[in-house]
Amino acid sequence: MLQVKNISFKYLKKPVLQDIDFVLNAGEHLSIIGESGSGKSTLLKLLYGELDANQGSIFWKDNEILGPKHNLVVGYDFMKYVSQEFDLMPYTTVAENIGKHLSNFYPEEKQARIKELLEVVELTPFTDTKVKLLSGGQKQRVALARALANAPEIILLDEPFSHIDNYKKQSLRRRLFHFLKENNIACIVASHDKEDVLPYSDKMIVLNEHKIVANNSPKHLYKYPESPLIASFFGEFNVIDGKIIYAHQIEVVGNSNLKATVKTSYFKGPFYLIEADLNGQTILLEHKDYLDKNTEIYLIIK
Repeated sequence: MLQVKNISFKYLKKPVLQDIDFVLNAGEHLSIIGESGSGKSTLLKLLYGELDANQGSIFWKDNEILGPKHNLVVGYDFMKYVSQEFDLMPYTTVAENIGKHLSNFYPEEKQARIKELLEVVELTPFTDTKVKLLSGGQKQRVALARALANAPEIILLDEPFSHIDNYKKQSLRRRLFHFLKENNIACIVASHDKEDVLPYSDKMIVLNEHKIVANNSPKHLYKYPESPLIASFFGEFNVIDGKIIYAHQIEVVGNSNLKATVKTSYFKGPFYLIEADLNGQTILLEHKDYLDKNTEIYLIIK
């Protein structure tokens, strides 16, 4: 179990995180979201022991996580951290990077482990390719595999798919998070992308103004967003009569008490995102068809 107890951190005299408090059980997946500069990456560095908290404590099971004031070497064997800087060995192969910290006393086990992780991150065809020849997304996948090589109990991921193309990202997410669950590896992901969160996380923390402003399951926060900040993470939304309404919750009907005028239609693939004027307020809704500018429409909120 990870226990984060009332930690705070400042850069010089500027507060970055205040009174951060949460618990994560073994094998659970937690996502951290928030605007740029909200402290997501800083929190991961504190959890890893790369920074010293100004107050509070962090424990994994019975092990207190301490920063560089207490440890000459940053990090712990039971925890791995994949930052946005991959720190790979460019002149060695993908397989050699993944197996860097695996024992050479058991060569068969080492090769089997490397092969397994190459499949997880979908890099088997690049086994013998030198890392310097890889794209940014491929390097990110090597870093993920290397972090998993020695079977950590908990892994910290900072924007883990940010360099990876969309066509590869979807299947990689499924493979990686399935592997973590199968192996009971706790995971904390800092992300801007709801696709990293909704299908895979057990818990979600929202950071704002240096503090945790929400801590619940992604499903709960999606269904009952407490603020526009939270709703904005999940998609297009409106605030109508003080209530947060997602664009997909507004439906065009034949007649109703809500009458709006179309301003613009944006093609989004499965639907059009319609920008409309409702009593002087610009609102957004989803509709299956293109609607011409100045078309009058009637709406209901589902």
